[in-house]
Amino acid sequence: MHLTLLVPELIWPEPADQFTLGKLAAPGCEWLLGHASLNRRPRRPFENVLAAHCGLADAPFGALRLLGEGSAAAGEGHWLCADPVHLRFHHERIVLADAGAFDLEMDEAAAIIAALNSEFADIGEFHSHDARRWYLRLHQAVDHPVAPLSAMAGRRVDGELNGSALPLTRWLNEVQMFLHGHPVNSRRERTGQPAINSLWLWGGGCLPQHAPAAFTGIWSDNPLAAGLAQISKTPLAPRPATLAEFLPQAGERPLVVLDQLLPRVLYEDGEGWRTAFTALENDWFAPLRKALGGKVDRLTLIAPCVYGELHYEIAGGERWKFWKKAQPLMSTAEQLAKQAQA
Repeated sequence: MHLTLLVPELIWPEPADQFTLGKLAAPGCEWLLGHASLNRRPRRPFENVLAAHCGLADAPFGALRLLGEGSAAAGEGHWLCADPVHLRFHHERIVLADAGAFDLEMDEAAAIIAALNSEFADIGEFHSHDARRWYLRLHQAVDHPVAPLSAMAGRRVDGELNGSALPLTRWLNEVQMFLHGHPVNSRRERTGQPAINSLWLWGGGCLPQHAPAAFTGIWSDNPLAAGLAQISKTPLAPRPATLAEFLPQAGERPLVVLDQLLPRVLYEDGEGWRTAFTALENDWFAPLRKALGGKVDRLTLIAPCVYGELHYEIAGGERWKFWKKAQPLMSTAEQLAKQAQA
């Protein structure tokens, strides 16, 4: 079996963070990285990496993610992800918080979407299948190339919002003014909750007719991965909890998306990242060290993070190369940071 693991934010983005990386017990992961060959590529958001490895270099994320939500409407028209966000001023800069950083109830989302559909019916039609994931089907397709939400959450977005020449920017200003006065936001502000004061529009396009099948199976709970599996007619299964649970059903060329670390980095939650990493170490990395050369012939570990798109390749025979040494994950982060600055 050639196993591919996609693990966004495998390496914590602050190499000097003793609280998160100091004395981190990671012998399995450190052994795998120490014995693997590394191919370091330019940094790309997780969504771009996932789609590219599933055979779609220029993917319409909105339509694909909506397809993964189970909506038959995904194949009808030009879709954008229109995710609810909160923009706040921080040190005279505008910073974006996505809905994963705060609570948003489905009835609140439904009320705002109904109001948007009433106010902006001439532009398109809003949909949601989750309180945090919204969609917009445009009546007239436009090219609106912006980064995925995961690349912008918690980051400065001034340049993306002010003076942008993108076709939907002026209309988005109208949306923001409309949201400012919505009763749901007035109620949220009275109770000290962040207002839904903007949308992040990204991933536009029409659903392709098909995509190549790059893997014999995809294991993931991510709706974008589900959409990619459906469009490529690749069998899809829920993300397995452990390697032991996964191996009996793995197949020849499986892809497993382990994205538990991603939200912890987006929300600067070092303690949560450390907890999630420890679970991956115990359930996946340490067992993989033993499985390599047995049920797993080859492992490809893809880790998009602040240091780049890291590709680790290791074959079963590498386990016998005793001269290759593991090093603490903190040292690996420090080396990667120095290389990124060079």
